[in-house]
Amino acid sequence: MSEGTVPKRVVRQWRPDWRLWLFAGIFFPLLVGLGSWQISRAHDKEKLLTQWEQQLDSLPWATAVSRGITPGQPVQLEGRYRAGHDWLLDNRTRNGQNGYEVLTVFDPVAGPPVLINRGWVAAPRLRRDLPEITTPSESVIVTARAAAYPTPPVLAETPDEAGWPRRVQSLKPNVVQREVPGATDILLKLEGDDQPGAYSADWTPDFMGPATHYGYAVQWFSLAAVLTVLTLIASFRKPEQQKMDQQDDQHNG
Repeated sequence: MSEGTVPKRVVRQWRPDWRLWLFAGIFFPLLVGLGSWQISRAHDKEKLLTQWEQQLDSLPWATAVSRGITPGQPVQLEGRYRAGHDWLLDNRTRNGQNGYEVLTVFDPVAGPPVLINRGWVAAPRLRRDLPEITTPSESVIVTARAAAYPTPPVLAETPDEAGWPRRVQSLKPNVVQREVPGATDILLKLEGDDQPGAYSADWTPDFMGPATHYGYAVQWFSLAAVLTVLTLIASFRKPEQQKMDQQDDQHNG
């Protein structure tokens, strides 16, 4: 190029590739749909949090069972803990300290027996030792919230230990029902540390918060936007690119 010569401007022309647009046409609605689903999930979680924070009136246990219990529902029970029937849910930490959650069978005056999560207790220094569990012997009135059994799918089945208290990595309703016929397939968590028989029972809702779902939604919508921008940019081509594509099409044809 001689000195002073102005370089010729290369003008890109609109020439979309049908294969690229087919790809974008398939994945764009999928990405938008995933983002919209996460928004919907966030709204559902906001409703659940609102319900939790409003401290709904506690239903009597027998009434709640007859109506059908949903997670988070507060209930009130009168009855006795079944001393000596304690499961210790393993690998539960508080402030960096290892410990257990204490799950004890409760026999209500009215309604079926139920497993109650009484809260967290610190683990002894030696693994072979178990914490000493004290249980009220008298009849008590407790307020608790319904919750699902601790059955993480990522954990493998672990053999049952003999004796009580019984250390477990997870727990399923049928395991409890073998020991306690008629027990419900949902457990209860004590409302707070001031409840009879409670250990550290300062619970929070056991589900992914709305902010996390909104974050996932932003990711999906961002991917949809990036896909759109890249598809549009790739559809504007230089003349030499167009010639090569035409030659490829003729060769393939």
